[in-house]
Amino acid sequence: MHRATLPLLLSIAAFLFLAACSSQTGNQGATNGPVVYEGARLITGDGTAPIENSAFVVDNGKFTLAGKKGEVLAPAGAAHVDLTGKTVMPAMVDLHGHLGYQNVPEGTMSKAMFTRENLTDHLERLAYHGIGAVVDVASLVDRSDMHGGRTGWGDVPLKVRDEIIPNAALFKTAGPGMSFPNGGPTGHPSRADVPYPVATEAEARAAVDDYVKIKPEFIKIWADDRAGKKPKLTPPLYRAILDEAHKFNVPVAAHNVTLADAKALLRGGIEGWLHVPVRGGDEVDDEIVGIVKDRIAKNDRPVMWMTPALAEPYMSLGGGQHPAWLDDPLLADTYSQEDITRFWGDPLKKMKPEEIARAKKIFDGLARNGMKLRAAGIRVVMGTDTGQSRFFIGYSTHMDLEGLAAMGMTPSEVTVAATRDAAEIGHFNTGLVAAGRQADFIVLDANPLDSISNTRKINKVFLRGQEVPRAAMKAKWQAQFKHGTSAEAR
Repeated sequence: MHRATLPLLLSIAAFLFLAACSSQTGNQGATNGPVVYEGARLITGDGTAPIENSAFVVDNGKFTLAGKKGEVLAPAGAAHVDLTGKTVMPAMVDLHGHLGYQNVPEGTMSKAMFTRENLTDHLERLAYHGIGAVVDVASLVDRSDMHGGRTGWGDVPLKVRDEIIPNAALFKTAGPGMSFPNGGPTGHPSRADVPYPVATEAEARAAVDDYVKIKPEFIKIWADDRAGKKPKLTPPLYRAILDEAHKFNVPVAAHNVTLADAKALLRGGIEGWLHVPVRGGDEVDDEIVGIVKDRIAKNDRPVMWMTPALAEPYMSLGGGQHPAWLDDPLLADTYSQEDITRFWGDPLKKMKPEEIARAKKIFDGLARNGMKLRAAGIRVVMGTDTGQSRFFIGYSTHMDLEGLAAMGMTPSEVTVAATRDAAEIGHFNTGLVAAGRQADFIVLDANPLDSISNTRKINKVFLRGQEVPRAAMKAKWQAQFKHGTSAEAR
């Protein structure tokens, strides 16, 4: 039996989604006035102690007041919602997505999937899981081909970032990225040729000059030879990129591996990293710690950040076992059991003892180096690497949170990294329950400060003051599974 065609799946899904939405009220359009949410334990996102038995007011899509119940003055005529027994936290922000390419129903990836409709589906999946905003990296967007022409890939990411799509996470783009020719992204071939290919300093500067025209959130660069299998950006090339980007006041964020490259990038003024800056067997030393501290002391681009992207390495720690998260109902809401088994269940079960030991060694190295650099002053913010086939869109965010906790951060520190701090780096007006902030919040059935895994116990999600119709979304995605076939029959 063959899987149903994508158009049929989309037609069925759209019908079910619209039908379900029509039966729900209060999910779309402007609010009908202020609403007071009362009784929940409130985690505001700033790292302070939660407010027990709280009250907060939402009006016109934003928070206006927050505090203890009985001390918050409700506006005249406000509706009241009882959240007694629940925990509320801000919606999260992901600064490291690779969205648009994945055909989730088919379990495949391609450039052809990078459409407004598919990107919107991914943003809805993020919203379903409590993510209110995302910065996409290596987006399929028109760029110079470095030979006097254009790639002709269009401008879908640029259009979507200018929209507020109901029931979907807000979207920003870091553009296509930059790498040495035939270097850069690995994994599925659909992403391999997306970055600007630069082999000379002149090409690097010309690519930056073209890149900044789309006003990216930051410029992504790859400086990774993939264990000697790929060419990588050399120090003269990435120094030229940094110098040219900073002329336009555009930040740069790197995917690199070695200690030597991390030091050179730091000296060049780089702002961000889309993994732990030192890994692959290298260890953070006193010199790199000193470089970080010196930049902060001199106020020389002192805000430095990293998205450790620990979802995949954390999930890989389950080798030789059947981790409980494989049976999490939240994961099954948005991905078919066959794909859960194909991408993670079977590979984990089949891991050999030496592979299990290697996975632990990799994670321990990431954790050790990440915490040392965090202590030096590089801010940890949430970013998952989500969107590739094995990176479940939305669910990987919760695995990333668990990875940050396993790295050594407290649950409170993890929530701040995923909310306030990520929102600040991404320039989103979200991530805090505070007056003037966008009313993006998650209602949970358990307290994530007791265990960060409790972020998966989602009761409701609100974006811009409106409840996300999660039941309708789940029905849409479940309908897609029913028209598939088993992994064995592919």
